[in-house]
Amino acid sequence: MLETSHWPAEPGDVRAVTVCELLRHAARTVPDRPALVDCDPDPSRRRTWTYAEFVADAERVARGLLLRYEPGSRVAVWAPNSAEWVVLQQGVAMAGMVLVALNPAYRTREMAFVLRQSGAAAVFCVDDYRGFDMRSMAESIRDDLPELQDIHSFSDWDAFLGSGDASADLPGTEPEDIIQIQYTSGTTGFPKGALLHHMGLVNEATFVAERAAFEDGDVYVNAMPMYHIGGGAVTSFGAWARRGTFVLLPAFEPAHLLEAIETYRGTHTLVVPTMLIALLDHPDAETRDLSSVKTILSGAAAVPAALVRRTTRALDCGFTILFGQTETHGVISQTRVTDSPEDQADTVGQPLPQLEVKIADAVTGAAVPIGVQGEICVRGYQNMRGYYEMPEESAETIDIDGWLHMGDIGAMDPRGFLRVTGRVKDMILRGGMNLYPAEIEAVLLDHPAIETAAVIGVPDERWGEQVGAVLRLRVGHERPSVAELTAFVRDQIAPHKTPTHWSFVDDLPMTPTGKIQKFLLRDRAVAGDLVFDEVRQATGHQRRGSDQPAG
Repeated sequence: MLETSHWPAEPGDVRAVTVCELLRHAARTVPDRPALVDCDPDPSRRRTWTYAEFVADAERVARGLLLRYEPGSRVAVWAPNSAEWVVLQQGVAMAGMVLVALNPAYRTREMAFVLRQSGAAAVFCVDDYRGFDMRSMAESIRDDLPELQDIHSFSDWDAFLGSGDASADLPGTEPEDIIQIQYTSGTTGFPKGALLHHMGLVNEATFVAERAAFEDGDVYVNAMPMYHIGGGAVTSFGAWARRGTFVLLPAFEPAHLLEAIETYRGTHTLVVPTMLIALLDHPDAETRDLSSVKTILSGAAAVPAALVRRTTRALDCGFTILFGQTETHGVISQTRVTDSPEDQADTVGQPLPQLEVKIADAVTGAAVPIGVQGEICVRGYQNMRGYYEMPEESAETIDIDGWLHMGDIGAMDPRGFLRVTGRVKDMILRGGMNLYPAEIEAVLLDHPAIETAAVIGVPDERWGEQVGAVLRLRVGHERPSVAELTAFVRDQIAPHKTPTHWSFVDDLPMTPTGKIQKFLLRDRAVAGDLVFDEVRQATGHQRRGSDQPAG
């Protein structure tokens, strides 16, 4: 039992291994076992690679790259999920180069920024995606990117595979070599490229798989995007660390994911809560044979206890919740399949092995008492090397003592279980008091009419900030009055935490992984683009800001 909010690293060694060694070990020991399945919606177009075939193709990619670029070069991939994406990722690693993973939703400005900032020598892309001409857009910005030598189309993939010198030796890779520049998802605005290394990705993914009861030869079915750390490392590297099979879907579609689990006897899948609800609600969930499922992994947003119970009952499986961020190679803490539904819902588990975690006082940096809120900090092998070509931002995130400041506010109980209560930048400072949006959002989500809630600070001349609630209502529910909502919240938390500004919207700005982009809501509030109904907190009287629909 802990006496302060400080979890010491467990004794033991971190595996000094690269992903290249993982794959080659599997190719030697289980060469004919499926390593990768390209699960196209059309079964006639599906393809499978054994471990021997997967490693051979990755090495062919590496030789094709080395014919054109030097080890250490940055190679970008801008495409939706595909087997070629995965093979390219491993080929880049075997060539001693660095992958730059790009969101296929990027457009000109975002694409140009990331390619320029990373100094990418090449980009691999599809010709078009969802009606958008990606190849032409990449070509249109090429002249503004002097370091970009080539744009490769995946339509010419077979030719590229055969272009290298089959007799050429591949460079060796070390566990601490950088394998990937992963750009932050944009919840705080300006993207930064986290420098991730082999040892961090391999060990993190291995520990997550072990805690999720992923056994040798099990099957991950993945619909998470590969450009995101969840799809591009947590699940894939975890599968290969256990000599399992990685079944890749091009995108999330509930019926397709259910069919893939049945067809390939999937044992594990990682889905954010909105995806999980869509799976359980789909009619095929009742007709597909899902008896192979051992564990559902979830995270990126709060997972209610009711959803945990519903999932474990419906699928007769285990459940585990992940917490972390790109800068920590993905996951730093995780619940176990044996944890209670309450711990699954109210906490994000205990830290992964070999990591040191503390809840830090905002002023002194010291570990706070048990149960007291502070910033979650982590130290150990899972920390990124820093942000690429951003020394000041790196120093702001990783302090002189090696603690990576996650920007998340949380608390730790005597068992070391972490509870996330908000973001440092989301914290509202009202009249000198720190208010945590997550606490207020949890109350709002208990209201039957509210589907999604985002609580933000609204600038106020007297108080500094006031509490603003931006709400999306459930289909079929009438909009409750501000007076009703105010009374509902005040019945459960202190008056000074009750929102005084209320906005009702049809949609909230989200990242591709389902996180609300609160910085955009704050920007809209400052610019006057959010229409608020207000309540005078001192009197409780309603003051209407507008009779028009908000948002």
